[in-house]
Amino acid sequence: MASLLLSNPIISSSFLGKHLSCNANLRKSVPCALAFRSPRCAAADSTYGGNIPKYPRSSVWDPYKRLGITTDASEEEVWSSRNFLLDQYGGHERSAESIEAAFETILMKSFQNRKKTKINLKTRLKKKVEDSPPWVQNLLAFVELPETIIILRRLFLFTFMAFWSVMNSAEGGPAFQVALSLFACIYFLNDKSKSIARASVIGFGSLVVGWICGSCVVPMIPTAILQPTWTLELLTSLVVYIFLFLGCTFLK
Repeated sequence: MASLLLSNPIISSSFLGKHLSCNANLRKSVPCALAFRSPRCAAADSTYGGNIPKYPRSSVWDPYKRLGITTDASEEEVWSSRNFLLDQYGGHERSAESIEAAFETILMKSFQNRKKTKINLKTRLKKKVEDSPPWVQNLLAFVELPETIIILRRLFLFTFMAFWSVMNSAEGGPAFQVALSLFACIYFLNDKSKSIARASVIGFGSLVVGWICGSCVVPMIPTAILQPTWTLELLTSLVVYIFLFLGCTFLK
């Protein structure tokens, strides 16, 4: 009897209202077939393409086709396509990298094409000058293109002289303004050539040529569009200012 109780003990509990039995031979636990995934792994799966849209043309080799534009698209169209695609697929890392790579490739090609165009234009102009007649080459040898800031400064000076002459037309002629303009022209030419004789010849030559051209052109202007105080001398001086500006700016 004792051996039977020891082999299969039964514990009675009035509190639970039922018998609790324990088998000495414990059964081996069977592993559960259900598998549980941690939230961290699920988040990682969604990050690498679970719910985030992937750009379908990421593997397209042609950068224009990858962005969905033509080869002659403008810079604004390239930027617009890039921004639109990043808004749609920017959450996917590989898609965003593919879009940015295509965008940078197109910008680099555009920069290189513009640089080649400038170089080709200079080469063509130089070749045309070399193939031109000798008298044209000799004439162009006296011409130079200064910096933009120099052109703007001298243009402002002679424009001021012309405006001063027009505003002072009712009181007197523009002789004083023309003399100041001639002096400025000779000064600028001497500063470039370091020869006062050469500067004086070019300065007086610009004055004479401008006065002759003004005397020929001004009488052709209808008097109906001119102010009563604008004399022939005043209008001729305006043409002289133009020739003085061209002489001291673009001639060597």
